[in-house]
Amino acid sequence: MASKLLLCYVFLLCLVSSSDFSGISKPSSSKVSLDLYYESLCPDCTSFIVNHLTKLFEDDLISIVDLHLSPWGNSKLLPDNVTVVCQHGAFECFLDTVEACAIDVWPELSDHFPFIYCVESLVIEYKYYTWETCYGKLNLNSKPVADCLSSGHGKELQLQYAAETSALEPPHKYVPWVVVDGQPLYEDYENFISYICKAYKGDKVPAACAKYSSFSAVSK
Repeated sequence: MASKLLLCYVFLLCLVSSSDFSGISKPSSSKVSLDLYYESLCPDCTSFIVNHLTKLFEDDLISIVDLHLSPWGNSKLLPDNVTVVCQHGAFECFLDTVEACAIDVWPELSDHFPFIYCVESLVIEYKYYTWETCYGKLNLNSKPVADCLSSGHGKELQLQYAAETSALEPPHKYVPWVVVDGQPLYEDYENFISYICKAYKGDKVPAACAKYSSFSAVSK
């Protein structure tokens, strides 16, 4: 497992260093929306991010996708509209806020996704208390996220993701909750790429879609 994570992590670093992520978060009318509602310490969420979501960066699949991450999941906002209770404890609330801040201060997917991937890789290894090592691994400046956390802006972001998640229609039932072009995938979320390829209406279909479409047809 450790070697697999290392290889996947190096793969992402290579993508970042070669600028393959550049521009991928720019909106396009032909792109398919992919929304992930998750929690930072949820085992199934972590596995999905580390072992499945990374497939988007193979064979240029990300070129047809607008990926949106929403770190809130099954967290609860108490009636005082201030106190947050997270499913996996207080440190999950903190890491959710860290990842919300990362998305906010580094809005490009090419900047915030490798950081979130790094943090979630540490969660899998039960080393999530060392999440700050991800700054050094990715040559990122820690100050923007630290300022977001200390200023209270992170709390504001939490409330925004809470509102976003509670507004889901139909409501989410569990996490990870994966939505493609507004349609939840329910238990079939690991097959998200086949849904993306089917939903894509543009004229630049990645070659990988043929593979996933064939797999989907066989699996049915």
